[in-house]
Amino acid sequence: MTALAGCGFQPVYAPGQSSEGLRGRIDVVPPIDEEGFALVRRLEDRLGQPEAADLILTADIHLEEEAVGFLPDGSISRYNVLGRVDWALDNASTRVMSGSERSFTGYSATSTTVATIVAQRDARARLMVILADRIVADILTDADAL
Repeated sequence: MTALAGCGFQPVYAPGQSSEGLRGRIDVVPPIDEEGFALVRRLEDRLGQPEAADLILTADIHLEEEAVGFLPDGSISRYNVLGRVDWALDNASTRVMSGSERSFTGYSATSTTVATIVAQRDARARLMVILADRIVADILTDADAL
């Protein structure tokens, strides 16, 4: 730990850090689709349910899928789900911070339609967790600005 202290590293969740008073202060704009629900659920898990919210987080989700695996007969066997979330954190009158996060997940297309749809939904939900965690990391990194 001494080596880390020398480089200026400080745990973001340590007592007395700026992130300490952040829990419950951020209200996330309600989702409009399944992916939005997964993103908001993870954001609220990490940032807390809004209690005395003085900040509003908006998130614009962009998803696309690309085929990346093929069987000998030419049918698609694997997909990547590419995601981007453009987000902004505002108080009553101004933009406090904003950013954009990107990542991807993948899933396999199986022999049944139902199994493929379930795998696709799971991949999209996992992607929302990854992107939400990155948004939280961005916010906590600049929590001094709040």
